[in-house]
Amino acid sequence: MTVEDIIRGESKKVEFKETLPNRSENYAKTVVAYSNSQGGQIVFGVVDGTREVVGVDEAVLFQTMDAIANAISDSCEPQIIPEIEPCSIDGKTVIVVTVLPGTQRPYYLKSKGKETGTFVRVGGTARPASPEKIKELEMEGAKISWDELTCIGYKVTDKAIKKLCSDMNARRRAMQKVKGLSKPLPTVTRANLENWKVLRKTGDEELASNAFVLLTSDYFPFSKTQCAVFKGKDRAVFLDKREYTGPIYEQIEEAVDFVLRNIRLGAKIKGLQREESYELPPEAIREMIVNAHCHRNYADESCVQVAVYDDRLEVTSPGGLYNGLTFEEAIQGHSKLRNRVIANVFSQMGLVEAWGTGLQRIRSAAHEYGLLDPEFIETAEMFRVNMYRKDKGEKFGESSEKFGESSVKFGGKSGKAYGDSDENGNRLVSDTQETIIKMIEADNQITSSEMAQNLRLSVRAIEKNIKSLRDRGIIVRHGAARGGYWEVKN
Repeated sequence: MTVEDIIRGESKKVEFKETLPNRSENYAKTVVAYSNSQGGQIVFGVVDGTREVVGVDEAVLFQTMDAIANAISDSCEPQIIPEIEPCSIDGKTVIVVTVLPGTQRPYYLKSKGKETGTFVRVGGTARPASPEKIKELEMEGAKISWDELTCIGYKVTDKAIKKLCSDMNARRRAMQKVKGLSKPLPTVTRANLENWKVLRKTGDEELASNAFVLLTSDYFPFSKTQCAVFKGKDRAVFLDKREYTGPIYEQIEEAVDFVLRNIRLGAKIKGLQREESYELPPEAIREMIVNAHCHRNYADESCVQVAVYDDRLEVTSPGGLYNGLTFEEAIQGHSKLRNRVIANVFSQMGLVEAWGTGLQRIRSAAHEYGLLDPEFIETAEMFRVNMYRKDKGEKFGESSEKFGESSVKFGGKSGKAYGDSDENGNRLVSDTQETIIKMIEADNQITSSEMAQNLRLSVRAIEKNIKSLRDRGIIVRHGAARGGYWEVKN
């Protein structure tokens, strides 16, 4: 503890006490909250409001330190053993109690019991933990991942297994092509789902994990993504709102598409090529939404929220950082997996590149776009990322289109309008469709999944554009879905 630390004042990880309180509960609950959160320090001998260093009586210094140690040991369950040491500041002695994140969670006050005596750190105060938070702390202490648990009573069907395997294999083929891998990735089978704990085999019976349910259905009412566009910089006026359910990887694609539809799109000319550019980096948008689903607290019956404001994109995930992980550790690449099964499946599908790098990639992408630093907000109950948009007057391409209110009301499209014709009667296509046509010309057996991966759009968005091109006779499909090919008509 230094003078600089004192000047900064109380925070999530620092609390001041002028004297040793008569009731040990006044500081023991802070010790409990630190153990259940990210650790922290209590400094005795500093006035909270003024930050004045008054020190402690050196005649009873070691007696006071012993009293603190005994009170914490007697008051807390499981036992907490903090580090207690004297520290000299401005010629006065203070007592610094350092508490590390605990591994036997949840910690609570014996006198109050687990239900009412469990505390977590919120800002600069110790707050009672919600029932949902206590459940998660129990799983952390038992080293259990919620998504590994069996979903009692949920029926496993062959149809759901086949669809999940098929979707995973389609995404793996697209990932292989994008990354230029020469060796094909192994095909995902039912056996893989069992090895990855997505399914559990008990004798002849196959049981669904919570992860399997999240990846194949809309069974859990809280497993959904709420998306909205707001007028201005607060939530006073809705311009549009959507709610996406079903397999969470499909929700992610829908949410990314929603954001891209509702931010500005510009274009710049490079040589003879016209290149589209969104005002926010699509890879960062995807990363924000993937992280929100991958690392959320599924014991909390809240939803992932994606909000577009005039000045920012805001993605909110239920649950703070997991199991004592600090923001400083997270931004440096450290990772603790709250949902181990989901994280593994996302990795197998190419949705997660590498553990612990998500926040770094979001920040780097924003810097490359010349945007302000993203804002990361963390409490015990949620984690939020704000990516700030440029002012409307700032250019991000040679030309730009305003998305948002017009697209909400009229279904506005990017680039040229789908059904328009030029003065000679030639049909025009959007820039996305033009890219699809070029990909078909380069590989007439390319799949929708491969196009989606290349364009960083959802398969559903690609299929909508393909349908528009087919309906107008611009492209034709020959043969079956497997083994067939595309033809571009002049």
